[in-house]
Amino acid sequence: MSLDAPHILVVDDDTRLRGLLRKYLTEQGFRVTVAADAREARDRLHGLAFDLIVCDIMMPGESGLALTRALRAESQVPILLLTAMGDARDRIAGLEHGADDYLPKPFEPRELVLRVQSILRRAALPTPGTPRLLRLGKLSFDLDRRQLLRGGEEIRLTTAESELLAALAQRAGEAVTREELSQQPSAEGSGRAVDVQITRLRRKIEADPRYPRYLQTVRGRGYMLQPD
Repeated sequence: MSLDAPHILVVDDDTRLRGLLRKYLTEQGFRVTVAADAREARDRLHGLAFDLIVCDIMMPGESGLALTRALRAESQVPILLLTAMGDARDRIAGLEHGADDYLPKPFEPRELVLRVQSILRRAALPTPGTPRLLRLGKLSFDLDRRQLLRGGEEIRLTTAESELLAALAQRAGEAVTREELSQQPSAEGSGRAVDVQITRLRRKIEADPRYPRYLQTVRGRGYMLQPD
């Protein structure tokens, strides 16, 4: 899957539906991250930019409406609300809270995809020069410019290091296999080469590379970038 594919955050407390949405949207060419509730969604949003949020309204704790209202006060990320409540007043409430669209349950997966595509076409997506920053303690990584920064100062990365870090950043919070990482355009084509680059990146990112906080090894799976 292309790392340039739109990245969607799916927020739903229904484990089965959450899994189905992730599977279907991934099959349609989107990158998908999931969250079980508003708290987990905030954790995901804290470290990574998304192109669209698909959010259920009825969730334990903070509702999808409350989350939408809070996000709209600080972000213009498009939001599509899902709910079993199909009353016109509920639809109006969702739009008044800042949602871009509203899809009642049950729905056909194809209709969801069409609505997602429509929202993305309408959205003012970030231009290539717009920074998307992931926070890594005292450092930040500009995903568009492939720059690692401490304050306003750039920490030099090799081309291979910057592309590797970008690949992990695009899937922050998820384990990425060594095989996938070795297929990056600037990679040297082997899992061992990836291991070497990871070691070098940790020396530049981690306070103590022996006990990595941000660039983690997921045993038996690969590597994962875990921003603040």
